Amino acid sequence: MKNKLKYYRALHNLTQEDLAKKLGVSRQTIIAIEKGKYDPSLKLAFKIAKFFGVKIEDIFIYEDDE
Repeated sequence: MKNKLKYYRALHNLTQEDLAKKLGVSRQTIIAIEKGKYDPSLKLAFKIAKFFGVKIEDIFIYEDDE
């Protein structure tokens, strides 16, 4: 899934490590999400959106696989 996590993280001057700590996940999780190699759980997606004060769809771009 495409996302704008790196953009929002940079906008708030956060390192991957900083964001990971604030969200309670590993830095590797943040890296994988940013690279599109890992789709976060719905709970984590909501947590990320809430942290940045935006809607989930502002960060995560759903693409139909059909």
